[in-house]
Amino acid sequence: MKRRVVITSMGIISSLGHEPGEILTNFKEEKVNFERPGFDSEVVISPVKRFNIRDYTGPFKDARYLNRGSQLALAAAIAAVKDSKLSKSDLTRAGLFIGAGPNLDIGGEFPEISKGQMNRRDLQALWILKFLPNTAASVIAKFFGIHGENLTVCTACSASLQAIGEAFRKIRNGYLDHALAGGGDSRLSPGGILAYKKANALYKGDGEPDKASRPFDCGRGGFVPGEGAAFFLLEEMEKAKERGVKILAEICGYGSSMDASSMTAPEGTGKWGKEAVLFALEEAEMTSSQIDVISAHGTGTLLNDDGEANLIHELYHASYPRIIALKSWLGHAASACGAIELAVSLVCMRVGYIPEIRNLSDPCHKKLNFVREAENCSFNTCVVENFGFGGQNAALVVR
Repeated sequence: MKRRVVITSMGIISSLGHEPGEILTNFKEEKVNFERPGFDSEVVISPVKRFNIRDYTGPFKDARYLNRGSQLALAAAIAAVKDSKLSKSDLTRAGLFIGAGPNLDIGGEFPEISKGQMNRRDLQALWILKFLPNTAASVIAKFFGIHGENLTVCTACSASLQAIGEAFRKIRNGYLDHALAGGGDSRLSPGGILAYKKANALYKGDGEPDKASRPFDCGRGGFVPGEGAAFFLLEEMEKAKERGVKILAEICGYGSSMDASSMTAPEGTGKWGKEAVLFALEEAEMTSSQIDVISAHGTGTLLNDDGEANLIHELYHASYPRIIALKSWLGHAASACGAIELAVSLVCMRVGYIPEIRNLSDPCHKKLNFVREAENCSFNTCVVENFGFGGQNAALVVR
């Protein structure tokens, strides 16, 4: 018999807030943090405010080796562990699963590169660490003394959701009793923004910044990049009960797939994204009619939103769940988006609050149950969906 896996603590660093109470207040007061960066007036970003890694770590010499995304990841992991009440011996044997993305801040890290040369006297001896995808995992493991099975996942926008899914599977199948899982990312540097502009994925325009992110709206024009991190302690249910800790949610199923199609655009029919969701529902032993809320990927790009809307229509046509799109509040946090959106979904689930999709005035699919006005309404089941560059698809079912 497969073991049951629960979430017993979490930490979140987001543009919407760093604590559940702050996030809920900002939802209800409709406070978001969308602004134009000083280096590019065409685009809009959603940065995390009031963040300093040493507020979480204290004096910490290894901070110099962390890019901003890794700093955010470490801070969220510290918050999750602090809230977990996990013993040092259990933490030592815990697993560590992280979704990470590339550091695209080449110009910021090496402002004096000329003709490919950067061998200057003040170059850090270990500068490479800011560009290795597993640096965050290495530092988190060192910070807490974690020695268990681990994995760094770099599957674009689905990375942190897949990291959580892989941790879930390891516990479910008996390889681990506890795991710290999540992710962190930031690509708000000039290099990161340039990369996405060249790919024609970003919103560009001169309108009000807080109107830029428009998931599932016919007037959408691209995504708004954000940043942040979230981490969770996953554990086997009976172990959690023995410890007497509060259970935030149960992870019931996980699915992933590859489109094997375009390097950037989603596969046109949505067939393989649908397969990822079906895998998750099958593992959860649930039907689509048992899902109360879908936390959609909802980037605000033309192809992604059309494909996801069609996927939802085909899969849930017998009974449409409510659909939320948290990137309309948070921006798109790249490889960290799944973990952050799972955390925010759990915050909402705990208090029975369903946030509206901001700026949705003309839905791209008329039959779907998009949430256009916030609801104080309890819900017990949620599917989190992520679809990334390279045709990466992931879905997680929580109860």
